[in-house]
Amino acid sequence: MIWMRDVTKVYPRTGAAARDVSFRLRKGEFAFLTGPSGAGKSTVLELIHFQTRPTEGEVQVSRYNSQRMRRRDVPELRRRVGFVFQDFKLLERLTAAENVAFALDVIRTPRREISGRVERLLSQVGLAAKARSRPSELSGGERQRVAVARALATEPMILLADEPTGNLDPRAARGVFELFRTLNRLGTAVLMATHDAQFVRSHPAIRVIEMEGGRLVRDSAADRAVPQTATAATTVATPGGAT
Repeated sequence: MIWMRDVTKVYPRTGAAARDVSFRLRKGEFAFLTGPSGAGKSTVLELIHFQTRPTEGEVQVSRYNSQRMRRRDVPELRRRVGFVFQDFKLLERLTAAENVAFALDVIRTPRREISGRVERLLSQVGLAAKARSRPSELSGGERQRVAVARALATEPMILLADEPTGNLDPRAARGVFELFRTLNRLGTAVLMATHDAQFVRSHPAIRVIEMEGGRLVRDSAADRAVPQTATAATTVATPGGAT
């Protein structure tokens, strides 16, 4: 699904934002991408979304590869990878329904289908009753739900979320997170960036990919694999399979 291999991203003015990053996110998986501000989380998401290309290494997203990707294929990739931002990025002059409809219009959805799909998407995120409300009339959690509905407009196989609960109160944050969990259970892979270590610790079953100073410093999936590897090694090394 997502595979980063020895990825480094260097910007001319600010230097390396990511260095030698390697990990794999499988189909239908949920993972936190954690670390302090400036750790490289947003850069990793931008690389996966092909907003930028690696200076070194390789990014593979489904069948799309950063070393072979043609510019004209980027819009097609982005239809398969939804992106949710911390600051919502909604169009203030449009209603919730119109914001979602705009995303459908951009991908050239037939006009006769847009209204029904908007209704279904807003219902999916629990906002059918707020369809005619503008962003200024919505709470932070509601605005983020509209942003999620917009990201789902293309029926993506992957959802990237960059600090999606950073501007929300604890109750709204829990609501948005539970929405991501529901989408994940329905089959969408989710990679959620957050610097909130306490929030991450409160969900110990979810994989944690931790960044610091542009480097990947911990992957809990690898941590969990260590005992299994050690057990297998002991079994092979001991005659008769005894331990």
